[in-house]
This record gives sequence, structure tokens and C-alpha cells, in this order.
Amino acid sequence: MRLKISLLKEPKHQELVSCVGWNTAEELYSCSDDHQIVKWNLLTSETSQIVKLPDDIYPIDLHWFPKSLGIKKQTQAESFVLTSSDGKFHLISKLGRVEKSVEAHCGAVLAGRWNYEGTALVTVGEDGQIKIWSKTGMLRSTLAQQGTPVYSVAWGPDSEKVLYTAGKQLIIKPLQPNAKVLQWSYALEKPNTGSIFNITWSIDGTQIAGACGNGHVVFAHVVEQRWEWKDFQVTLTKRRTMQVRNVLNDAVDLLEFRDRVIKASLNYAHLVVSTSLQCYVFSTKNWNTPLIFDLKEGTVSLILQAERHFLLVDGGGIYLYSYEGRFLSSPKFPGMRTDILNAQTVSLSNDTIAIKDKADEKIIFLFEASTGKPLGDGKLLSHKNEILEIALDQKGLTNDRKIAFIDKNRDLCITSVKRFGKEEQIIKLGTMVHTLAWSDTCNILCGLQDTRFTVWYYPNTVYVDRDILPKTLYERDASEFSKNPHIVSFVGNQVTIRRADGSLIHISISPYPAILHEYVSSSKWEDAVRLCRFVKEQTMWACLAAMAVANRDMTTAEIAYAAIGEIDKVQYINSIKNLPSKESKMAHILMFSGNIQEAEMVLLQAGLVYQAIQININLYNWERALELAVKYKTHVDTVLAYRQKFLETFGKQETNKRYLQYAEGLEIDWEKIKAKIEMEITKERERSSSSQPSKNIGLKH
Repeated sequence: MRLKISLLKEPKHQELVSCVGWNTAEELYSCSDDHQIVKWNLLTSETSQIVKLPDDIYPIDLHWFPKSLGIKKQTQAESFVLTSSDGKFHLISKLGRVEKSVEAHCGAVLAGRWNYEGTALVTVGEDGQIKIWSKTGMLRSTLAQQGTPVYSVAWGPDSEKVLYTAGKQLIIKPLQPNAKVLQWSYALEKPNTGSIFNITWSIDGTQIAGACGNGHVVFAHVVEQRWEWKDFQVTLTKRRTMQVRNVLNDAVDLLEFRDRVIKASLNYAHLVVSTSLQCYVFSTKNWNTPLIFDLKEGTVSLILQAERHFLLVDGGGIYLYSYEGRFLSSPKFPGMRTDILNAQTVSLSNDTIAIKDKADEKIIFLFEASTGKPLGDGKLLSHKNEILEIALDQKGLTNDRKIAFIDKNRDLCITSVKRFGKEEQIIKLGTMVHTLAWSDTCNILCGLQDTRFTVWYYPNTVYVDRDILPKTLYERDASEFSKNPHIVSFVGNQVTIRRADGSLIHISISPYPAILHEYVSSSKWEDAVRLCRFVKEQTMWACLAAMAVANRDMTTAEIAYAAIGEIDKVQYINSIKNLPSKESKMAHILMFSGNIQEAEMVLLQAGLVYQAIQININLYNWERALELAVKYKTHVDTVLAYRQKFLETFGKQETNKRYLQYAEGLEIDWEKIKAKIEMEITKERERSSSSQPSKNIGLKH
């Protein structure tokens, strides 16, 4: 993409224009060494003089106080800060009245910027100092000092760090001590306007204005921005025109809009375009008849798409629409700030909306997409560390929906979005992960992990058999992507990565795991086994093993585990087949996956109390085994006998007070205990044989 320049024939200022600032997306103020403040209206192309400053004020930089958050229909900010060459900054009303002047730096104040909340002001000067001020002009701190002038400064989106210039470098410095260095550029334009002393982006991020040395104010807007999805490439050729190209047959369509294009998104066979007043929804099957509806507020800052609907974010809220243009929901939560939401802090799937909290960055809000209400019982997803980036998986059932996120330690974690009853476990998938994305066709996850590009072909393996997770991964060297790359999209089996210099790199991964996902979701287990035998890769067999256990098809699991040499697990699966009842089989399948509590619950609900006690004995959960025996008044002697045998094996004496209490005066009779156990097994077998035929739980003989 690049900038398209526009200039008036005659300049409106008589001297050098030193600074410009956007009041709204269509209104700009400019200041000059002629001491004039001029207002520009881009809709009507009119200009008007606001005020003439005192002769001793030579302006250098201008920045409007941010809009009040959450107040609709507020069309402009009330005041702006103006920095000047005499070492002062001035707080000036929109009518041009100087409300306050503050001595700030030795030498000129070269730049001043309000943070996004309007609670702090940062200034930089010729003296090399970076200072933080309150909104009333009281000095809070001197953040940094260097030996050369600082010409420009900007706040980070969280208002917790600032970026400033230092010679040829850009330095990011948190308000708490620490610093990082970053350097690059996308495009270069050299208009014939003399030196450009100040530039500023419009609120919607599509237009830029520059203050020029020959008295001109130069305007530019972003063009040649591109969006790609499968066979289609969409390019913004003019402010109100897009070109659609089908790369398969070179067919070209031109899309004309009434107003200026602000945001666009191309995914899931739909192009969603927001202009300053309307939203257009195009189907890739028909570019001629878009669905059009009016926007509640003009400046859309984010568009996200899922298979069934899309989400718009503007200054007033978050809105979910169907591709037919029907309004679905508008989720809200305390302290919501839409101005800082982006694709890393908001995620959308067919049934869920996830939003990272700004006030407490360890929390993720979860909403039902169809209603906008909190998901489940309303519990928030809370993590022990601050969360940086979130992403919902896109396929499967609502009850199986997972969310992956990266925390401040760069750990990649996954958890269920279900929030009913017990706290859902958060499991770590990887470390040193910088960016992530889910596939749009199946639940395959990819990420850039330190110096490696990693694909988790079946992330749910961590819930089924964490031991084989490494066998389900694909990894390759990522050094070619240079520093700070970002995953843009994961469509089909193609991953698009943007490098720090702006260039795009496309990576293709194996198509077979996606086919395996499709077979399993359709319960085509024989086809899945045939595919794995054809491909002959360990990753495929490992994925199939985990998928089969997750879906309770232990016959397929046995074949897959045998193929990857997990003989002990093959033997365990065989032992499950010989269990007398379907409840015992189900419980041991759950135990195989590490779900001990669920296994116990299945047995207790079926009245198999001894079996529930026995699985705790086998796992050395002695406290729980005794607790169940006492609660149900059965097999207390069995638990005590196994406990005694366990201690004798290791030459230990009993020290547990509860065991000592119940063992007092009790004689252990192993013959009697074995008879009781045999009776329990016989009862279970008889009960199973007399019950009605039922589904096989995936166990085939």
C-alpha cells in the first residue's frame, strides 16, 4: 500500500506550517509561523481562521485532547495542547483561547502528546528530555534524558509506555524502567512542499496531514492496500474504489462506494467494507449486489469475521451482524474501551466472542455470539499472568470450543471456554511463542515459537494424552522471517506471515492433517486409518490416536498407538475391553485421558462404589479411597488392607491419623477381602449381562 497526495493550488498560511492536528476524521487544525490557527473541513473543502496567536508564540506541535470515552454524538474534543519554541506548552480551547501556559523544557518543546485516556501528557524537547505531565499541566516525572534533541513522541496503546526518536533510532520506553529499540518503514513519498515539519494521522487511520515549509498543508490517504483470501485479491485503488481480481481466471470487478473506505476484511467467502457512513457486505459468488446498511457511528476501527457472522468495533461499542445484514448482538462489560481493541485482544467464532480485559489484563470476557450475554454461568476466564494475545478455534461443537492465548512470559496456553461449575484447567502448549493463529477449516493451531515455526495438528491432545503431544507437532526453522514477524492468516493449509519490513511470506503445510480432522468429525474411522497408512507419518498416527481416545473409539486408538510404538497403552486398551460393564469401560477410558474425577463420578452414579474406591487405591489416592469407603459404609477393611500392604512393601509405619483411627481393633483377613472383591466383580458382570443392549462406547471385539 502507499499514500496518494493532494494539495491546494495556493497555500492558506503565509509562513512555514509547523504542525497539524485532527479534531475529527474530517476536520483538521493547522498552525504556522504566521501565528495563525486555521481550521480545514475536508467534506466541504472550506478553511477558516480560528485565532491569531500572540507574536511571541511560534508553534511547533499540536495534539487534541482525546474524546470522552463512551459518550456518543460528541463530535469534537474541547481543547488541544500546543508546544512552542520558547520552551513552553499551551493548553488552548477549540475557540482559540489560551487557557494555560507551562514552562516545560530548556529550548523548544518539539512535541507533545496526550495519552489515550487523557490522564497524562508527554513532552519532548531540544534539551533531550522526555517528561510526563498531568492533564492540568503539573510535572509528574522526567522519564528519560539523552544528549540529542527528541523530535517526536507517541504513547503505546496501553498508555504504559512511550515511543520517541533518538537520532536514527526509535526507542520504546515503559513508564517503569526498560527499553527496546525498533527501526523500519513501509513506504516513502517526497511531495514538492519543502520540509515537512509535522505529520498526524486521522482518527480512523486512513488519512494523514503534513505541515509544510512552504506554507502548504499536505493531505494523503492510504491506497493500494490489499486483502487476499483463497483465489481472490482485493485492492483499494482509490479512496472510494476497490478492484477485485480472481487469480484463477484473471476476472476483474470494480467496486464503487459512495463514501471513503475506512476498513475492510476478506474471509469466509465474504468481503466486509466499512465506509465513513455505511457497511457493505459482498459475497465472493456475486460482486454486483452487495448488502448495505447504515452504521451507528462512522469510524469503524476493527472488523472480525467468522463463518456465520462478522463483528464491527467503533467508538460506541461492539456489534455482531449476520452476512445478511441482520443485527445479532452487542456485548458489553464494565469499563469497556473500544478505542484500544484490536485483532490480538478480540476473537470471534461461530458461537463465542472473547475480549481481553483492559483494566485487568489477566482476565478474558466470554460472550454468547447470538445474544451478547456472558457465556455459561458468567464466570470470567482468569489466568495467573497478564495476557497478550487471544484466539478462539473456529470449528467443532460449542461445548468443545477452545481458546488459545499468549501471556507476558510468552507461554502459549489453551483452555475450554465452557464456564459451568468447576474451574476449567489452563494447560501450557508451548514456550517463547510470539504470535499464533487457528486454521479456518479445522482446529489446527500454528505459532512462531522462538526460532521455530510450529504447527499443533491436534492441540486437544493435551486433554487426552499429553505424553504424545510432541509427536503431533510439525516444526521448521523460522530464521527466514527475521525479527518480530506476525502471522496474518491461516487459510486452508496456507499460513501468511508478515515480516517486520512489511513483506509477506506464504508457507504451505501438509494437507493431510486437515483431511484427518474431516474424517474424524464425520466418524469415518476406517477412512482415517486408511489415510494414515497411506501417508505413513508418525504425526498422523499420533493425531489419530488422540482423536480416537477423545471420541471413545478405542479400537482405532489401539491401531494408532501400535503404529507409534506405544505398547503399554495398547495393553491398557486391551485390558479395558475385558471389563464387565460399560460404566467401568467408560471410567477407564476417562482415566486413560487423566480425567480421574470424571471417572469416579461415572462409577458412583452407576452404583459401582467398590470400583470407584479401587481406582483411587490403584492411583495411591489413599485419603479419597478411605473417604469413599466411610461415606458409603463399605470396603473400609479393603482400603485398610491395601494401605497396610503398601506400607509394608516400603518398610513404613502408619502415621495418618484417620487410618490409625479406623484400623484400631480391626483384623485384616485377606481371604475375606478377596471374596468380597470377587463378589463385587460377579455382581457387576451379572448386572451388565441382564441390562438392555446399549451402544458400544467405541469398544469393538
